[in-house]
Amino acid sequence: MSDLVIVTGASRGLGLAICRQLLTAHYRVLALSRTESAELAALRQQQPALEFEAVDLAKLEELPARCASWIKRFGRPYALINNAAVGYDGVLATMHNSEIHQLLALNIEAPILLCKYLLRPMLLNRSGRIINISSIIAGTGFNGLSVYAASKAALEGFSKSLAREVGKAGITVNCVAPGYMQTEMTQSLQGDKLESIKRRSPLGRLATPDDAAAAVLYLLSEQAAAVTGTVLTVDAGSTA
Repeated sequence: MSDLVIVTGASRGLGLAICRQLLTAHYRVLALSRTESAELAALRQQQPALEFEAVDLAKLEELPARCASWIKRFGRPYALINNAAVGYDGVLATMHNSEIHQLLALNIEAPILLCKYLLRPMLLNRSGRIINISSIIAGTGFNGLSVYAASKAALEGFSKSLAREVGKAGITVNCVAPGYMQTEMTQSLQGDKLESIKRRSPLGRLATPDDAAAAVLYLLSEQAAAVTGTVLTVDAGSTA
């Protein structure tokens, strides 16, 4: 039986691209998101190795039981890819406290709890991969995304420390930090703003979700067995 990979935020954008590439590489995939998009449903019709579960990861109190259920039904996972995130665009001074709480719950608390409960079967197997999707904004900053940047910087620090905790059990923990990609989360970056970001890239283009998904596939592979505690940046060179 092929290895099981659990992917959060799987219904669109980068999460959907990751699912597609995982299936092409013959992994079994458990796709998690609040709702199933038409694209994910169509992919599931074609791919018997793809399962879908609707889950609101911001409901942190439900995650322990959910993880136990997934392990019981689908088996011990080989890998967890924490991709689900939300980014509210707005200056901190006027951001509502409820938005701050929701963003931190989904972007950092949920990945930590998923790692906690899904690491246990990996520790029993003495092998596994955890890949947390960060962002170049964790390092560069961006006007109007201070809380989002804080959550991604926290995820990178968490990943480096966790890599040290679980390395002896043959588990690697890494981040992939995409640059600006044309997905639903960056729809506000149109026109001049988008062109200025493209000009910053030595390649003269944005990275695509497929570019970032390919980096995830590499980190899952045996070729990346010695890569842990690192951040792999996929941004078409814009931070060079």
